[in-house]
Amino acid sequence: MANYNPHQQSAYQHSQFPPNGTPNQYAGTPHDGYGHPGTSQQEQGYFPQQVQPGVSNDGGVGQLAGQMGGMALGGGDAAAPYRPNKKKNRHAYHNLEQPTGQSQVYGGAPQNQFSYGAQEDQQHQQQFAPGHPYAGQQVTPAMNQFPAPGAPFSPGLQAPSPGVGGQAHPQSGTVAPGVSQGNVDPDQIPSIPRVRDAAAQYYLDHIYPTMEQHLPPPAATPFVAHDQGNSSPKYARLTLNNIPSTAEALASTALPLGIILQPLAPSQDGEQSIPVLDFGDTGPPRCRRCRTYINPFMIFRAGGNKLVCNMCTFPNDVPPDYFAPTDPSGVRVDRAQRPELTTGTVEFTVPKEYWAKEPVGLHWLFLIDVGQEAIGRGFLQAFCDGVLLALYGDELESEDDGQQDEEKSEPQRRLPVGAKAKLEQAQMLVMPDLEDPFVPLGSDGLFVDPYESKSVVISLLKKLPNLFSHNRIPEPALLPALKAVQAALATTGGKITCSISALPTHGPGRLFLRDKNDLHGIETERKLFQTEHADWRKVAGKMVESGIGVDFFIAAASGGYMDIATIGHVSALSGGESYFYPTFTVPRDVQKLTKELESSVTRETGYQALMKVRCSNGLQVTSYHGNFLQNSLGADLELGSIDADKAIGVIFSYDGKLDSKLDAHFQCALLYTTSAGERRVRCTNTVASVGENIHEVMRLIDQDAVVSIIAREAATRMTERALKEIRNALTEKTIEILAGYRRMASGSHPPGQLVLPENLKELAMYSLCLLKSRAFKGGHEPSDRRTYTMRLLKSASPLELSLFLYPRIIPLHSLPDNSCFPDPETGHLVVPPSVRASFGRIEDGGAYLVDDGQICLLWMHERVSPNFIEDLFGPSHASLSSLDPHTSSLPVLETHLNAQVRNLIAYWSSLRGSKALTLQLARQGIDGADFEFARLLVEDRNSEAQSYVDWLVQLHRGIQLELSGQRSKAEGEGMGIGAGLDSAMAGLNSLMGR
Repeated sequence: MANYNPHQQSAYQHSQFPPNGTPNQYAGTPHDGYGHPGTSQQEQGYFPQQVQPGVSNDGGVGQLAGQMGGMALGGGDAAAPYRPNKKKNRHAYHNLEQPTGQSQVYGGAPQNQFSYGAQEDQQHQQQFAPGHPYAGQQVTPAMNQFPAPGAPFSPGLQAPSPGVGGQAHPQSGTVAPGVSQGNVDPDQIPSIPRVRDAAAQYYLDHIYPTMEQHLPPPAATPFVAHDQGNSSPKYARLTLNNIPSTAEALASTALPLGIILQPLAPSQDGEQSIPVLDFGDTGPPRCRRCRTYINPFMIFRAGGNKLVCNMCTFPNDVPPDYFAPTDPSGVRVDRAQRPELTTGTVEFTVPKEYWAKEPVGLHWLFLIDVGQEAIGRGFLQAFCDGVLLALYGDELESEDDGQQDEEKSEPQRRLPVGAKAKLEQAQMLVMPDLEDPFVPLGSDGLFVDPYESKSVVISLLKKLPNLFSHNRIPEPALLPALKAVQAALATTGGKITCSISALPTHGPGRLFLRDKNDLHGIETERKLFQTEHADWRKVAGKMVESGIGVDFFIAAASGGYMDIATIGHVSALSGGESYFYPTFTVPRDVQKLTKELESSVTRETGYQALMKVRCSNGLQVTSYHGNFLQNSLGADLELGSIDADKAIGVIFSYDGKLDSKLDAHFQCALLYTTSAGERRVRCTNTVASVGENIHEVMRLIDQDAVVSIIAREAATRMTERALKEIRNALTEKTIEILAGYRRMASGSHPPGQLVLPENLKELAMYSLCLLKSRAFKGGHEPSDRRTYTMRLLKSASPLELSLFLYPRIIPLHSLPDNSCFPDPETGHLVVPPSVRASFGRIEDGGAYLVDDGQICLLWMHERVSPNFIEDLFGPSHASLSSLDPHTSSLPVLETHLNAQVRNLIAYWSSLRGSKALTLQLARQGIDGADFEFARLLVEDRNSEAQSYVDWLVQLHRGIQLELSGQRSKAEGEGMGIGAGLDSAMAGLNSLMGR
C-alpha cells in the first residue's frame, strides 16, 4: 500500500513563519494581546461596547414571524423501515446495512433515532454518533475482486459531535432552543458556514477513504483522499452515490443523475500520486465490445483467462502477456502489484494508434495587444510583467528558475514579433494583410526554448511597452491575429494566451456595440449571450481541430462593452478560459493580473484532448456541460486544451432497468498530450450502489454535485430561454426536490412542518444564491458580466462554484490570539469560524475578510478602531481615509494582527479555483466595493431577490401546494414565481435531463 500522510492538509505548509517568505518576526509575540508604541494594550477589543444587532436585521426575520409561525416547524422524519440484506457480497463496496439517514427539521427538533444493521462495526458505533455525515463504513468484497480487509478503516479516536456545527440534536418531538410558535431563531435554519467549518475540522485529523466512505466531503473543504479503487471526489463527484434502479424511482425524487468530472484536478500533499503505466505497443487492456479500459472493478474468471467487463458484462479473453492466475477467491495473485487493479485514477501511455499528430512539448504563444487603450491604461506594461513572472519567476536574472513548460513570446495583430534562439535580440516583421493573414517566418521560426533564449525574451518583453508607446491606433484587429496564430500552431497544437483591452472594431471579424440597454429584461436579451458572427465560430472550430486552447485576459476600459459573448466563445469552445477585469486599474489590478497569468501558465495543462464517458448497462449519457466541442450527439468531446481547474458536467438517463444486485459503474477516459509531449489516457473510475429503497438514495446524495449539475443546466439554457423562465425553473426545481423528499421520507410529520433532507439541507440556500448570481438575477446587469458568469458556472470546479455561490466571511476584529497560526501540536493552521453572509451578523466597528473565489474584499465598518488600522497597515495609517484605495496586498509588519491576516490570506489562496487572491478594500461609505460587499451578503434581501427567510417561506408554501395537488399557474404567480410558469415547467424536464 502506498504511503500517505494524514496530517498534511494543503500544498501551502503553515509554520510559524508568515507567508511572505521572510523569517518570522512574530514567533515570540505573546498570545495575550499586543500593543503599539505609545499606547497601552487593548483589553476590550478593537471597538467600543455595543449592543449586538437583533435578528430583525437578518433578512427581515421580524416581519416574517407570523408567516414562519404558521409553518409549525417541528420534529424530524421517521426512520425508514429496515430490511436486512440477504444477498451476500452483492455490491462492490457498499454496505447497505447502515443507519438510515436522518432528516433535519429546521426550526424544530431533528430526529436522533436510527436503525443499524446487524453487521455494523462496533468500533464505529463508539467513535461516531449515529448518522454522523463523515462516519466511515465497512468494506465489502468487490465482486470477488476486493477481499474485505482484516482491520476496517477507523478514522481517529475523536469525531465532532453530531448535528450541525457540533451541536447535539435534541430528541424527536421536542422543540429546539430559541424556536417557538410565532418566533424564529435564524440560528436554527440551515447554515452553510457551520457545515463547512465542521467538515474542515473533522478532516484535519481524518483521511477520506474512497471505498469505505461514500459521502464525499463538502467541495469547499480541504481533505486528503486515499484512493482505494474508487476515484477521489476531487476527480469525480456523482450526484447520487446510491442510484435508483428505475427511471420512475429517480423521477419521484426530482433529482438529476449526473457526475462532475475534473480529470486534471490538483492533488494535495499527503495524497498518492497518479500511477503512469506503459503497456508498450499493445496499449492498455480494454473491453472488446464497449472499449472500457481496465479498471479495479473488472472480474477475472476461468482461472484468470477471462476478463468480464464491469460496464457491459462482456467476457474478454485475457492477452497472454497480461495473464496471471487467480487464487481460490478469484483474485489475481499479482493484484497488489497492478495499480490499474487497485487505483481508481490511473494514466496509461498509449501507442501511435492513439495519436492524431506527432506529440511534442506544449508550444505556448503570447498574443499581446499593443493598441492605444492598452498602452494608456498600463495594461500592456502589466501584461508583459506578468508574462515575465510566469516564465521566469521573481528573480529574472537568475538562471535557475522553476519553470517546466516550453513557452514562447509571440505575435500581435498586424505586428508579429519573432525571436530565434541564436539571435541577440528579437526580430520584428510587419504583416499588413488582414484579409488573408499568414505566418511570416513559418511555425518553426517563431518558437524558441525559453531557457536558451532567456535574455532575448526578457529584453523583448521589457522593451515592448516603450516600443509602441507612441502608438495611436485605438482599434484592435483581433480575428486576423487569431487566424495567424492558429496557422502557426496548426501542425503542433498548443496554447494561446491573448490580451485585449478594447473592443476589436477593425478589420475582418470587426465587432460592434450590441448591448445598448434596449434588450435588457425582455426575451430577446438572450441574443446578447451568444455570438452571431460566423467567422468567430469558424475560427473557434479550427482552434479545436488543431488542438489549440485559448486563454483571454480581457480588460474593459472604464467598464465598457467588450462583447465577451463573441470573444469568449473562442476560449469556451477550445477548452480555455476568459479572465475578465471589468474596470481595470493598474495600481489595484496589476497584482491580480500577474498572479493569474502565472497560474494560467504553470498549472497542469494538456492539449489535443478527447474525452469519453462510459456507464453501466441500463444507463446512457444524455448531455455534457462545460468548455468543449461536440460535433454530434454521442460523439467524443473535443478539447483544444484542458487544465487542472476545468470541470465538465455529465447527465445520465435510463435506457433500461438497473440490476440492484450489481453496482453502477462510470469511467471517464481523457486522451490528451501532456505539456512534456507524451500522449496519455487518464482514466477516472467511479462506482455507486444500486438500490430500490429511496431512503438509501437520499442518504447518499452529494449536494455539491447536485448544485453543480443544476447550475450548469441552467447556464446552458441562457442562450435559449428568457432569464425569467430560467429563474422560475430553478424555483420549481427546488420545490420539486424538497416536495419529493417530503412526500417519500417524511410522511409521518404534520403537513405544517418544513422538513429538509440531511444531505440537502443547504440546497435552498444554494438555489437562492444561483438566483442572485449575475447570470440569472433580475434587474439590469451588463451582458458582459452575465455572459462571463454563465461560462464560469458551466466550467467551474465544485470548489470554485461553492465559494462563488456562497462566500466565506471571517471577522478580523475579534480574532483569537492563537487563530491563523499553526497549532503547536498538529501543525495545522488554526482557522477561525466563518460567519453567515448576512448584515445581521456584521458588528458595528468590525472588519471582515470576504472571499467568493473570484475577489477578496477587506470590508471595514466606518467606525472601525484606529488601532486596528494601524496594526494591519502600519503606524502611518490611523483612519480609513488615509488608506490607499488601490491597495491589493498587506504590508509586512511586526504586529500580531498583520501576521494573522497574511497567514489567513495565504491559506485561502491555496483553496481556490483558477482566480488569484488579491485584496480589494471595501471601506463603508467610501469605496465602490462597498456595494459589492452588500451583494455578497446573499442571505439578505437585495435588488429583486428575497432574503433567505423569505425564500424558505416561499419554498414551504410551494411544497405544501405540491403535496396537496393544488399547484397551478395562479398559485405560482401568487408565490412570486412570476408569469410564464407553463413554459418554464415545459422546459424543466429538458433542463434537468428528464
